[in-house]
This record gives sequence, C-alpha cells and structure tokens, in this order.
Amino acid sequence: MNQSWVIAKKELASFFNSLIAYILLIAFLLFTGIFTWIYGGGDVFFRKQADMQVFFNFANIILFFFIPAITMRLLSEEKRSGTMELLLTKNVTDRQVVVGKFLAAFLMVCITLLFTLVYYFSISRLGNFDHGASITGYLGLLLMSAAYIAIGLFASSITKNQIVAFLLALFIGICFRFLFGFLGGSMTGWLGELFNTLSLQNHYDSIARGVIDTKDVIYFLSITALGIYLSEYMVSKRS
Repeated sequence: MNQSWVIAKKELASFFNSLIAYILLIAFLLFTGIFTWIYGGGDVFFRKQADMQVFFNFANIILFFFIPAITMRLLSEEKRSGTMELLLTKNVTDRQVVVGKFLAAFLMVCITLLFTLVYYFSISRLGNFDHGASITGYLGLLLMSAAYIAIGLFASSITKNQIVAFLLALFIGICFRFLFGFLGGSMTGWLGELFNTLSLQNHYDSIARGVIDTKDVIYFLSITALGIYLSEYMVSKRS
C-alpha cells in the first residue's frame, strides 16, 4: 500500500504540474456554480428551497464527463511512452500501480468536491437545511466517482491512445448510466429488474435522496473493484 501511495502522490502532483487539473477544476466549479445559483428555473433562489439537490443533480452529470478526462491518460500514456515497463521494473506490482493511479484520480475528485463546500455552508444559511441529505449526497458523488474512475482506468489500460480511452470510458459510462436504466424501465419481469439493478443512475438517485441502502453501496464498490481488477489484468498482459 505504501508503494501505491507513492505512485498516487506522484500522479496527483503531475495533475497540478499541468494546466489540465486547473482547467477541469475551474470548469467544474463554474458549471456547478451557474446551475446551482444562477440558472433560471432550477437554481436555489427560483426553487426557494434551502437544499443541495440542484447541485447534486448537475454535479453527477458534469462528473460523468469530468472523470474520463482525468483517467484517459493514467495508463494509456504510460503504455504509449514506454514508461510502464520502466515503472514495473521497480519494486512495485501491477496492482500497486493500478491502485496508485486510482487513488490519484479519486483524490483529484475529492479536492474538487472540497471546493464546493462553500455551496454547502452558503445554502445552509438560507433556511431550514437538511444536513443529513447533503452528507449522503456527497457520499453518493464519491461512490459514483469511484465507479467512474475504475471504468476510466480500465478504458485507459486497453489502449495507448488517450482520446480512444476517453471515448471508451464514456461509452461504458453511458451503458451503466443511461442504457441500463432505459432498458430497465422499458422491460418487465426479471430482465427489467436486472437492468434496473445494473443502472448506476438508479443507485445514485437512491443515495442522493438521503437513503443509504447497503445494496447501493455494495453496487458501487463492486463496480469499482471490478474495474480495478480488469485494469490490473490488462496491465499484466502488457507483453
């Protein structure tokens, strides 16, 4: 785990040594800020409700695009430049490399969400505020982000092209976020239940409403673990 943490710190530093992290961070805060405070018809002041629901509704959409942009280079760039072999000649395992990359992206998301706490403290002063629902909303964003990061890592592990990795992560994300939910709502019986169970959006919505169900947590952790495992497998087949 210590080796993974070293890789995570190095990768996180590389994010902030380039403009990518700052551009994505500013873009995320800009869009969530506009939709939370300004955008007519859905913002806090129009709804006249002191809650974070507007922020959570838009944040999870923006993270859907934000996270593949973070993960697309994590493993694909290593493979393209040939530094993956050099990295793995050191005293690290495939799993430590993948976990380290995962932690770096997850910490990047955590830092981004940390800046949005200003929305939390501001809105909480506007009226009767449900702190519990807001805390579970943030938990839902973190669990969903972990799943997206694992999907993005897997996409990045099977190609040397960052753009292909980005598009592949989006495609897989679309399946989990939109397609499975649509099929689940269109079908009946056990097949409909299966697709509803696979729908990432259904599980996120449940947590965002303030309900922490064990099956939702297990779902996100399972997607995360599967993505990390498949990424490790693909890295191990580098030869």
